Amino acid sequence: MKILIALASFASNMSGLPRHALNVARCLLPHPEISALHMVVAPWQRSFLQAADFCQNARIVTHVAEMDRSSLSRNLWYYRKLPELADRVHADVVHLSYPMPVNASAFHCPTLVTLHDLYPYEIPMNFGFPKVIFNRVVLQQCLRNIDAIACVSDITHLRLKQYAPVAAWQKAVRIYNCVEANQVRDVQPPAPILQGERFLLCIAQHRRNKNIPLLIRTFNQMLRSGQIASEMRLVVIGIAGPETRNIRRLVSTLGLGSRVHFLEGVSEAELHWCYTQCEAVVSPSITEGFGLPIAEALLAGCRIVCSDIPAFREVGDGNCRFVALENNAEQRLAAAIVASLNEPKGLPTYPQQFSGPVLAKQYINLFRRLIASANPVESAALVASINPSASDWLSQ
Repeated sequence: MKILIALASFASNMSGLPRHALNVARCLLPHPEISALHMVVAPWQRSFLQAADFCQNARIVTHVAEMDRSSLSRNLWYYRKLPELADRVHADVVHLSYPMPVNASAFHCPTLVTLHDLYPYEIPMNFGFPKVIFNRVVLQQCLRNIDAIACVSDITHLRLKQYAPVAAWQKAVRIYNCVEANQVRDVQPPAPILQGERFLLCIAQHRRNKNIPLLIRTFNQMLRSGQIASEMRLVVIGIAGPETRNIRRLVSTLGLGSRVHFLEGVSEAELHWCYTQCEAVVSPSITEGFGLPIAEALLAGCRIVCSDIPAFREVGDGNCRFVALENNAEQRLAAAIVASLNEPKGLPTYPQQFSGPVLAKQYINLFRRLIASANPVESAALVASINPSASDWLSQ
């Protein structure tokens, strides 16, 4: 099978979307059924593939999409040019790593999209007006025209039923994000200033749902009250976003410029160092589609403090300290962090449901059934046989 994975996006530094696409490729490569993986990146994302440990494999073929960073250019490329590229490389399946416009009539092979979340509906403040309207239109257009939808969690699958028409969620399955403990070489800190320092770690893009201001206010309160050591630092790793200006203004107002560090463009080796060296991973998100930092922290044996939301429960139930943040959020979060720091670090946990072999089997079965399908009705019936989470499609 020749699989085309499109991961071209706005991000110039590594973030969750391209990491998902690279992890899909990483879990598929060991399987001989995959004869070629065509990876599509934006011009400013070439380094993503160059840095990946598996991209010297002869079955990896890189394509650089001719687009600029404007939303219009990226959407037009996906709509007009991606079908042409799929034909040119004789792709058997096209896999979009996130929702983009789909010109269904121009594709001569099945199409699949990974659905990470329903943020345009759950938390419109992530986008602002009128961008949120455009994002909703693109999302619905994609869901309507794609052949199959791979939801990264059960909660995302459930929310799809809430916000999308029956025709969309009837062709959806749950296939988790691939999260594995990779053999990382040359482990090193992402910034020399962190060497030998104690720090709390938050992995989060600067968006409203990540709730970074709450974490900063809580960190400030803990420092001022002596609940944590005066030398403790807070490290936030994630690309800039709509909330960056407000977040940095808050840090300045609280006088935390020397204690709070914002990093992006962090390599896998550097990220691995942060997980292994941090005092605790803290994720106070309002909503998520999947808890990738939680899953990765489990692999590293970290202490984990996170908001009590469905996505985090699905990933880390039994291994995390969950905090309800509806009332007295700062006090509750501070108390949970202090309690966590007073406990010993745990042993690494390896959730098999997120492992490469398990997820590769699900993806390959999905690819086979999409390729074999002769019509949409048959496709839905075949895809429903992949895993139990899809078994209720035809009964709805």
